[in-house]
Amino acid sequence: MTTSLSEPTPGETLLRRTGLLWFFAAVAGQGAFVLMIVAHYGRKTLSGNFAGWNDKPLITGYVAGDGAGNIMFGLHVLLAAIVTIGGLMQLVPALRRRLPVLHRWNGRLFFIVACFMALGGLWLTWVRHTYLSLISAIAVSLDGVLILLFVTIAWRLAARRDIAAHRRWALRAFLAVNGVWFLRVGMMGWILSTGGGLGMNRHLSGPADIVLQFGAYLIPLAVLEAYFRAQNSGAPSRKRLIGGLVLLATAFMAVGIFGAIAFMWGPYL
Repeated sequence: MTTSLSEPTPGETLLRRTGLLWFFAAVAGQGAFVLMIVAHYGRKTLSGNFAGWNDKPLITGYVAGDGAGNIMFGLHVLLAAIVTIGGLMQLVPALRRRLPVLHRWNGRLFFIVACFMALGGLWLTWVRHTYLSLISAIAVSLDGVLILLFVTIAWRLAARRDIAAHRRWALRAFLAVNGVWFLRVGMMGWILSTGGGLGMNRHLSGPADIVLQFGAYLIPLAVLEAYFRAQNSGAPSRKRLIGGLVLLATAFMAVGIFGAIAFMWGPYL
């Protein structure tokens, strides 16, 4: 039976469905992340218990006597909830079609908040020294620079009405903005997959820590590039191969999301 030009091939169907599966898993995981931010940081901020930010381990948020640093940290963390929700909204095709004005203004808000957070993250890292190791500082700084670069390119393309290119760069910005989320999910995925923290330490300077910190945004960006190329490819085998890669990445992400909810975010909800 001959396939019509308008009917998707099996490879195209697999590619689209694995992309949707990844999106639904991301919605669940990022939804839990936002709930943790609101429940832990939001509640303690509203009650004036700023020192309670430090109840969550890894990064020290509140430092007595550091007014500017505390304000920047609080804004950085709380705005993460806004940028996460706004980013997910931008990925919903129905909102783009039915509410284009909302899509445009939400996109502008996403870009502005993302840039503020990237610059704030660089300030927290190199001025306030809010990091666990030098390698972690370098990794998060590179992510911040990529966020600023991708947002600038995506915004300019939108202004020129090059919508196809704008969407590709906006997706790159979305992944870079979520580098912190990917890191948490990746850490828990690695811990559960290896039966423990193989190659990890409390300063995030172990070999696995280094790969996870840079890979938190570089690996998703690489998978996205492969996805773009598969979409434009006429080879069904490439579409199936990349569809399988996305499925594998989604499975690992799902394991990490489960671990993050169970052990990292759940206790603070």
